[in-house]
Amino acid sequence: MKSFTINFPELVNVNEHEVKMIIAGEYYKRGYVTLGQAAEMAGISKRGFIETMGTYGYSVFGDDVDEIISDLKNA
Repeated sequence: MKSFTINFPELVNVNEHEVKMIIAGEYYKRGYVTLGQAAEMAGISKRGFIETMGTYGYSVFGDDVDEIISDLKNA
């Protein structure tokens, strides 16, 4: 797995988990990674990722019906 460092100004109130969820959620939304890969990026279980996606404005349900069916079978 690749890693990198992001430096935020001291005044920005942000934590590592929040940043990981936002990046993983966005990558999942754009179709760059699977649900399982996004969960791994965020450092949590697939179930945990699914349960918290909505908190960050992302939905597990995409526009592709086949993808939804596949995700449900694999959950």
